[in-house]
Amino acid sequence: MIKKVLVLVAMMALAVPLWAAEVVTPEAQIKNITNEVLAIIHDDGERIKAGNIGPATEAIDVKVLQPHFNFRRMTSLGMGKEWRKASPEQQEILVREFKTLLVRTYSNALTIYTNPTVSYKTTRYQPSDPEVMIRTQVLQNGIKPVDIDYNLEKVDNVWQVFDVVVAGVSLVTNYRQFFAQEVRNGGVDGVIKALQAKNQTMAKQ
Repeated sequence: MIKKVLVLVAMMALAVPLWAAEVVTPEAQIKNITNEVLAIIHDDGERIKAGNIGPATEAIDVKVLQPHFNFRRMTSLGMGKEWRKASPEQQEILVREFKTLLVRTYSNALTIYTNPTVSYKTTRYQPSDPEVMIRTQVLQNGIKPVDIDYNLEKVDNVWQVFDVVVAGVSLVTNYRQFFAQEVRNGGVDGVIKALQAKNQTMAKQ
């Protein structure tokens, strides 16, 4: 019995550092995301200069945004109270279409740069805070610096992005009026059709 207790204590002692090592701070999370995005932009620099940002956008989506962004919450925030009126099937379509729009908007904001650097502003928060904003600034010679701030929430001890504020404009709240107008015009299905139309237009650019 004593031996079993000692084994259990030893396992717990080993598990604590392992668990602690897996906890990523919000600052570290954003630095990881930013470094991955900048690496993609750097590797695909020639195509971006030629105006072909499609491959970079797809890579940013699959490798960076999907694992670390909470697109479902982003969509529900954009829809506001209308979100609850959508059926589960409609919600899935809304998330998919809004995600596509946000990914392209976010990628476009970054792929105008060819050799950017990012500075991180001091962030103060409590470890128990469920949400935090990490402020960054994208810099490149010859281009006006752009502030990009990330709102993150802690979900199951993992920080996820639920909004991005580019040059003072929230990507989520920027579309609330658009959602409200389309709901008035054609309900939830009207929003879906409008999002699909926007995405088709952006895909041709």
